[in-house]
Amino acid sequence: MDENDLNSDHVNSDTTVDDDDADCYYDFFIKGDDPMDPEDAKSHQGSGQKYTILNQADMRKRQEDVIAEVSTVLSVSGATATILLRHFNWSVGNVHEAWFADEDDVRKRVGLLDYDKQLSDVNAGDRASCGICFDVYPRDRIFSVGCGHPFCRECWGGYIRSAINNGPGCLTLRCPDPSCSAAADRDVIDMLALSDDDKKKYSQYLLRSYVEENKKIKWCPGPDCEYAVEFDGGGGGEDSWDVSCLCYYSFCWNCLEDSHRPVDCQTVSSWLSKNTDESETKIWILARTKPCPRCQKSIEKNGGCMHMTCNPPCRYEFCWICLGDWYNHGTCNRYNEAADVEADKNREDAEKYVTKYTHYYDRWAANHSSRQKAIADMQRVQSMQIRRLIETQGKAGYELLFITDAWEQIIGCRQVLKWTYAYGYYLPENEHTKRRLFEFLQGEAEKGLERLHECAELELNQFLVDYGRPSEGFREFEVKLKGLTMVTRKYFEKLVRALENGLSEVQVSGSEEIGQNIPMTSAEG
Repeated sequence: MDENDLNSDHVNSDTTVDDDDADCYYDFFIKGDDPMDPEDAKSHQGSGQKYTILNQADMRKRQEDVIAEVSTVLSVSGATATILLRHFNWSVGNVHEAWFADEDDVRKRVGLLDYDKQLSDVNAGDRASCGICFDVYPRDRIFSVGCGHPFCRECWGGYIRSAINNGPGCLTLRCPDPSCSAAADRDVIDMLALSDDDKKKYSQYLLRSYVEENKKIKWCPGPDCEYAVEFDGGGGGEDSWDVSCLCYYSFCWNCLEDSHRPVDCQTVSSWLSKNTDESETKIWILARTKPCPRCQKSIEKNGGCMHMTCNPPCRYEFCWICLGDWYNHGTCNRYNEAADVEADKNREDAEKYVTKYTHYYDRWAANHSSRQKAIADMQRVQSMQIRRLIETQGKAGYELLFITDAWEQIIGCRQVLKWTYAYGYYLPENEHTKRRLFEFLQGEAEKGLERLHECAELELNQFLVDYGRPSEGFREFEVKLKGLTMVTRKYFEKLVRALENGLSEVQVSGSEEIGQNIPMTSAEG
């Protein structure tokens, strides 16, 4: 990264970033234009997926809009339109198609009977018996849902409350008569529910239904988050699925796991399953332990000699090498080719597998923990340190946004770096050239991120002390942090796109060429 690159991103050229901080050898391997050039970035943004973060009010407005649309086109009530939309998973197109193809069939399927009979089909002076409590009431206290089955207001209210307390199934509420399939719609709930709390719960279930049954909308999986995401479609590419919610939680809209570029959803599923798979524990046991010859319990050797004693109540004493009885086996130095070779091979394979998995998992988990810590640190920076800097350095709040930008970059890069270890674990062993290049690029990314993280975390502290005047070195710190943020962002963007393309743009012919041409030492921080 040269000085022109820095100037192109509006970094003050009077104070430059150290050469070690700016070194990035990705362009040495990737042929073609810089994917972060302004014109190219603009076209990439234009072709990417688009999404909208929705709060409760936004979701409810969209829900009411589609209900009004169906109600207008089909000339039905809003309550009837709601029943139709729920049955067809809130798809306006599917409702219209089915309705105009066979209205009677749709009515029968969703339980829409003769709606004129909903409240009363006889004179108000008549009396009728409730079908639940069997008490006789004036007709104005008896209600039905188009089927003519009479029930009093109190029994209706209890029936509705019970259904609502049982969960979202209340949205498909039918007539209380077990043999009847007539639907009880939202108007019935609003009129006969016993309390406003019941009505509120029903309304909330209806809103959840709109989100959870809608193919274009999903809840943000962030802890205690009440936002939803509406996906509008657009271009392809794995980056298209990334969503950053207003709660600061980033996730993949396709699989609802944490954002996981540069690996795909299937790799994430396999990796997370592996982290919890019982077979992984069994392989570790095979590689690091041996079974007691008597009780078969797995034993891990923690001493220097070969004399092993099993735990109580077994207390069997045996030789660690051959598993023979300690007092009767004599020596075990004789070679049994068939038995020894097979046992050694199984153990070596298992130990190699465990060593590889442990290597990648430890680093995956370390970056995950570091990211969680960085999130907490950024919140502390925003709530405390920014205010302190406004006092000590005499800066306005907007002039310190570069610090928040740096922390956001750290958090995003920790997420990417974390998933590069899952990428490396599944990288085929026989692709030696690609693996060596991958490990080099990953190492460079790691070193660059550590430089940025250290600068944001440690170098900022010296400016929090109030010396009665602004610190002379704060301007140099600002330019350095901005430069490191920009360099790190560009490098990680290039790295992610290359890995998502399977390093297909790498212009090298073999591992020897990589080894000869990488200027390894000059990239050290």
